Amino acid sequence: MKSFDVPLVYRSPLISAIKKRRKEEDRMKKDFTPTLLDFGPLQVYLARHFGFCYGVENAIDIAFRTIDENPDKRIFLLSEMIHNPQVNADLKRSGVEFLQDNYGKQIIPFKSLTADDIVLIPAFGTTLAIEQKLRSIGIQVEQYNTTCPFVEKVWNRSEVIAKKAYTIIIHGKPTHEETRATFSHAASNAPSVVVKDMQQTIELSKYILGEKPAVDFYQEFKNQFSEGFDVSRDFDRIGVVNQTTMLASDTQAIADYLRDVMARRFNLSEENLRDHFADTRDTLCYATNDNQTAVAGMLEATADLAIVVGGYNSSNTSHLVELCEEKLPTYFISSEEKILSAQTILHYNFHNHEELVSENYLPRKEPVRILITSGASCPDAIVENVIRRVAGFFPESKTVDEIIGELAS
Repeated sequence: MKSFDVPLVYRSPLISAIKKRRKEEDRMKKDFTPTLLDFGPLQVYLARHFGFCYGVENAIDIAFRTIDENPDKRIFLLSEMIHNPQVNADLKRSGVEFLQDNYGKQIIPFKSLTADDIVLIPAFGTTLAIEQKLRSIGIQVEQYNTTCPFVEKVWNRSEVIAKKAYTIIIHGKPTHEETRATFSHAASNAPSVVVKDMQQTIELSKYILGEKPAVDFYQEFKNQFSEGFDVSRDFDRIGVVNQTTMLASDTQAIADYLRDVMARRFNLSEENLRDHFADTRDTLCYATNDNQTAVAGMLEATADLAIVVGGYNSSNTSHLVELCEEKLPTYFISSEEKILSAQTILHYNFHNHEELVSENYLPRKEPVRILITSGASCPDAIVENVIRRVAGFFPESKTVDEIIGELAS
């Protein structure tokens, strides 16, 4: 894969040494067991895959290069570049201004922009309407577009099945920037509907099977279907794509469920299934797949707790938390600063969207075993800082620098 120029402040000597060794030992990425960092009284199991993905590094590279190359121009971001508070704060400190919040609410009006300004499209992409609005001002959308290639892959897949007269079902969070962008591109080519989870999928199936009155669909799925959607016509042929950061198992379950619904409705066999259900295969990005599989491998280790590091509004990170929560106490933090002491941790409950304080999160035993991973938009430096912070609570433990030396030997 292409390498990117990412600021050194986001790099980590410890994590770089770990990833280098794992790459040498497992070039085909077949081994999803975690890396054990044995500090003595503390044992850290680090997921095989975590941290910056291709799309995030690409976006960061373009953003900071744009800042360096255009010192005399106003530079704007449509919204957060990625879902990481440290990276977005660094961009703001570099003079970049945000035009919208994460939900599309305007912060700086488009009418204040000129053709001389630069507008960076974030890694999530944006809607066709916003792209057209920027072009009408004279802003070069393509030149400063950091949309992740794997998001664009979903758009391309949607276009392919749309040309074959399939309605597009998008598994995603309806208000998420990426889902809004994907919906925009899909809806420009075919009737489209967003489903956020299996429960909504089950309700959607009742309209497909005629078990609920068609008129109710327009209220139940308000703001989640394309203009002119016709329940009586547009569920005859369907295909499923997704927001690239959803849980792979959830997307697969939704696709399998809808395939069975279509088979029941039209009495289909495997031979003629494609007459009504498109074979879209999985549209998750490689990093989402790798990170989720790595968490599954990490959870095979015996541990006392898990720490997941990343932005609180990061979809891919919240799904890693969700996987860990099924097995053991899990603490979702944005940085080492949330680890207040050996007794107290401030962490995020993404189900209720609130920070909580937990006491006595570290067990009074030795060794303490902790699983650690991070989201695709979390700098490795923050993961190292978390490890250093926890290791500091064990005076008799090895230092991080000693661990780095062992990895290099």
